[in-house]
Amino acid sequence: MDETVTPEATTRLRRADTAGGPARPGVDTALDAETFARLTGEILASVSKVIDGKPEAVRSALIALLAEGHLLIEDVPGVGKTMLARALAATVDADVRRIQFTPDLLPGDITGVSVFNPVQRQFEFTPGAVFAHIVIADEINRSSPKTQSSLLEAMEERQVTVDGRTHVLPSPFLVVATQNPFEMEGTYVLPEAQRDRFLLRISMGYPDAAAEALMLRQRDAVNPLDGLTPVVTARQVTAMIAWARGVHVAPALEEYVVALAQATRSHPDIRLGASPRATLQLVRAAKVRAALDGRAYVIPDDITALLSPVFAHRLIANRSAAGGRAGAAVVADALDRIATSVRVPLAPRP
Repeated sequence: MDETVTPEATTRLRRADTAGGPARPGVDTALDAETFARLTGEILASVSKVIDGKPEAVRSALIALLAEGHLLIEDVPGVGKTMLARALAATVDADVRRIQFTPDLLPGDITGVSVFNPVQRQFEFTPGAVFAHIVIADEINRSSPKTQSSLLEAMEERQVTVDGRTHVLPSPFLVVATQNPFEMEGTYVLPEAQRDRFLLRISMGYPDAAAEALMLRQRDAVNPLDGLTPVVTARQVTAMIAWARGVHVAPALEEYVVALAQATRSHPDIRLGASPRATLQLVRAAKVRAALDGRAYVIPDDITALLSPVFAHRLIANRSAAGGRAGAAVVADALDRIATSVRVPLAPRP
């Protein structure tokens, strides 16, 4: 039988000091709607100081954090993928680890290993880099599929098992992974099971001319990350997650989400449709989006806005439907047709 080891026994994580001083909302007092709006606004404003002209990307990163999901940022080199991940981590006063994925990276470097202690004459577990609140997996698709798969248990179950012993990860736990398009040299395609564990996949895109010119003026001699300071603690993030989880989803909207997922499984252009995990994560993300907009309930627009970021990276297109097009284009077209064909539930008239 596996033995469960708590994070306190396996890693020394920073803990917020709650003794003395004024009460902090979300830490010493209950979180309310006003405090939730203020804290999320501070996070968005802090990250936006570093990521110019990409408000939707910043908002998506916050949705992944508060929905207890994981974020995959895919784009060409140099557009700010790692910068976004580091900026989000810098706004939270919690343990942050960065893993640079390379072809020679081993699974034990991520999860940890058991090392023999000659003095105690027993094996002791040495935690790997995954034992943190926020893990930045930089260029995750440059390592082998075996190493990539070492994150599967951690991302889904918030624990790792080494030598028959289960070690619980800290809470909250977020993986922010960056990857270059798999067509580029020296990259491996992420396994389907790995992609399915990411709540959202976003692309940064190139900045517009004004944002790029501003970047040239402001970042020639100064690193914008140096000016970021934490605006929330890990315990406050946990309270914000609980608050967003309480957002109401009407039964009609739950049926709408299920209908969207089932439509991907029967679409002629899609070989692998959305999993039940994708359905659950779409609802979780929609709750956070509603909470960020100041609503205590989900509306259809929350679901349709997140349909592609949550579903697209999980779907695999039929080769016969590609017709020379890239698989991502086929999936995007299929999702657009599904969104327009599935009936949107309407609120009953008073």
